[in-house]
Amino acid sequence: MTLTVYLHPMSSFCQKVLIALYESGAAFEPVIVDLGNETSRGDFLKIWPIGKFPVLRDEARDRLVPESSIIIEYLALHHPGRSALMSADAETARDIRLLDRFYDHYVSEPMQKIVGDRLRPAGQRDAFGVAAARAGLNTAYALIDAQMATRTWALGADFTMADCSAAPALFYAEKVQPFRGQYPNIAAYFDRLQQRPSYARVLCEAEPYLKIFPEE
Repeated sequence: MTLTVYLHPMSSFCQKVLIALYESGAAFEPVIVDLGNETSRGDFLKIWPIGKFPVLRDEARDRLVPESSIIIEYLALHHPGRSALMSADAETARDIRLLDRFYDHYVSEPMQKIVGDRLRPAGQRDAFGVAAARAGLNTAYALIDAQMATRTWALGADFTMADCSAAPALFYAEKVQPFRGQYPNIAAYFDRLQQRPSYARVLCEAEPYLKIFPEE
């Protein structure tokens, strides 16, 4: 097998890549990285010293590809499958990248700020930073809810890389800043995402690890 993906099933950015892989049907070998395990972490750092996953290794092309969005575009170019996820049209591709970045930067990042704060020792919490993250999420939610009033998927009729980004971002964001009730179009969109076979599979694989998610 030429494709190896270094990942952890609970990571939102790893889930993003897994959705793309399951959408395309590309064959790959997953290698679960446990950063809390000295041996597992050490082995991974030998491959990618930055120490962040996911990372894809393509043996046939002798390429190491980090970063979730870059991995998905690499797969679309060199290992296309059932679902394109990107577009050959430059304008449409730019719109896909924009929404992909939107979910990564304006949903995933503030969500991670809130989660990270829960892991801080008592007395070292960042209340100001968390408040800013929550305000940012609400701004993002309002924009998403307006967009999804007339769309099936993030960009419209086709499932793309933007939806791969949106699914895990919204899953964890809902846990820290619920959108159901106040943002019905996001809720309906997220329901569709959860029913998508590729994402349903990702959620099933993540389930054993979700118990360690830090609750408030």
